[in-house]
Amino acid sequence: MEIRRYFWGLCLAGLLCAIWAGCKKDNTTSASLPVVEAYLYAGHPIKVKLYQQKSLTDTAKYGAAITGQQLLISDGSQQIQLTESPKGTYTYIDSSYLVAGRTYTLTFNYQSRQVSAKTVMPFKPTNFATQHDSVHYTHVNTPSATADTLNKFIWDNADSLNHVLVFDNIDDSFFPLDGGFVPNGVSNIFSVNTERKPVYYIVNKSFPYYGHYQVVLLRVNQEYIDLLKSNALGSNSQNLLNIPTNVINGLGIFTAMQSDTLKFYLYE
Repeated sequence: MEIRRYFWGLCLAGLLCAIWAGCKKDNTTSASLPVVEAYLYAGHPIKVKLYQQKSLTDTAKYGAAITGQQLLISDGSQQIQLTESPKGTYTYIDSSYLVAGRTYTLTFNYQSRQVSAKTVMPFKPTNFATQHDSVHYTHVNTPSATADTLNKFIWDNADSLNHVLVFDNIDDSFFPLDGGFVPNGVSNIFSVNTERKPVYYIVNKSFPYYGHYQVVLLRVNQEYIDLLKSNALGSNSQNLLNIPTNVINGLGIFTAMQSDTLKFYLYE
């Protein structure tokens, strides 16, 4: 499984592109703050995107890349320097550097300020399971009808840690449950904040399409949950400066997560 597919899947709804990449407002002290975008995943190379904010009328996906920076990450005992390639993207390819339970601190200097961010690498989720590998979809004919529980996903969570479930329809073609057409621009990936619970129930209205789903359980940190909640509340030109960030002297997110995956089939 290519885990970064799901990282970007979680951002497709504009989680970062419509928030930080477009959060520059005239005559504000935050206009020169750099935007950091980094999702650390144990056993994988590190990638940090660094770019400028852009105006609200700018239609580009990201602001201009911030290049030529010296990005350092420390785990408390060893400090590494990231390499820039391509422009504005800084990487470190030794996948053994990221270890569960360690705290990682990012630092770099930008326009006479030190920018920093800190996150903890979670441990991998355990005992992730589904009650059913495949389920028959039950049609609900009226808006007032009660949605039936089709399936449940469970995992260990004695400490009430943060988890996010990502559902990805992996079929080549999509077949809507209502029998209609697939709207342009609709993603086949959606995510759910499990609210620190050890179980998530799905009902017959949970999914947009029939077919095969790859279900990813992400164990995430609070900074990621804060961002998801902020995105769910909506963003506009009046509240852009209130978007949560764990970056000091910057905007964006520097976070870590681990995952487990299983498959599930919804048929008619």
